[in-house]
Amino acid sequence: MKPMSKTILALAMMSVATVAGAADHSVTQATMDQWKKSQSNWGRWGAEDQKGTLNLITPAVRQRAAALVKQGIVVSLEREIVPVLLPPEGEAAPSRAPVQQKMLSGPPKRPSGSTDQLNIAAHGYTLTHFDALGHHLFDGKMYNGFAASEHLLMDKGLSRGSIATFADGVFTRGVLVDMPLLKGVPYLEPGTPIYVEDLEAWEKFSGVRIGPGDAVFIRTGRWEREADKGAWDIAKSAAGLDASVIPWLKKRDIALLGSESALSVVPFPETTKIDNPDDYLPVHNFALVALGMPLIDNTDLGPLSKEAARLKRYTFLLTVAPIRVKTGTGVPVNPIATF
Repeated sequence: MKPMSKTILALAMMSVATVAGAADHSVTQATMDQWKKSQSNWGRWGAEDQKGTLNLITPAVRQRAAALVKQGIVVSLEREIVPVLLPPEGEAAPSRAPVQQKMLSGPPKRPSGSTDQLNIAAHGYTLTHFDALGHHLFDGKMYNGFAASEHLLMDKGLSRGSIATFADGVFTRGVLVDMPLLKGVPYLEPGTPIYVEDLEAWEKFSGVRIGPGDAVFIRTGRWEREADKGAWDIAKSAAGLDASVIPWLKKRDIALLGSESALSVVPFPETTKIDNPDDYLPVHNFALVALGMPLIDNTDLGPLSKEAARLKRYTFLLTVAPIRVKTGTGVPVNPIATF
């Protein structure tokens, strides 16, 4: 793909703005409830299926993804983990942190080496993590209709739709959707919705059509904005996908979605009127439960953006290997892009 000139890019964005202004992005609770039937993947791969859209990553898809490796350049999509060190026994512990590290042995008592223990809270808005399909529910049911009352228990963990389902990992074509680059800004402001028109404008700009089996990563520039203006409550205000993109995601048969927060735009635009607690993050929760689409939250796509722009390549081989926690609802991961 040749770089788009500033004039052509400006015209493209004017066209997007015109279309976006005319498009109907309205999503009501009735719309969401109807989509839970019409856009659902429940039963698509059988009544006992727990892999969801990862079924779309076929051997042929993996072979095509492997062929994308040309330069052998690798980029991590994980946000670096900075653990909180727990104090020695008997001292006050710090407040809850996503990762706590406790040194069990080391110098000077053990000069030859050291051991430690990590306590990890996998979810939230800090760690780059892989969401299992049982992480969210609609009316007490997870993907494919499995009842939480039977398979999600506080004393036993998650017995269906757990992270262990993805023991074979993910090996497929990754696609970067770089919204700040498309819009000519360093980052999107919190609360900026991303519509289908934006996604399709990116396809035209990049020359990449998103299709079956792809792992799609939506960059908003969260971390660049944090570095520029300081941290904010990302759970209450984040740029992300508008609820109106849900049928598009189903139509394109995307296998996995990654983002720099929790995927959905927060707060909801005026065009989105929902009142069901199950839908508080419309795209995030719908993807997991209705589509059976695993998610990777809180990625750091800044380094990927720079390398992709330098190479003028927005597709790559994506590899992710979640650890096999038999009853886990999610785990931190280090997704790798290879060009």
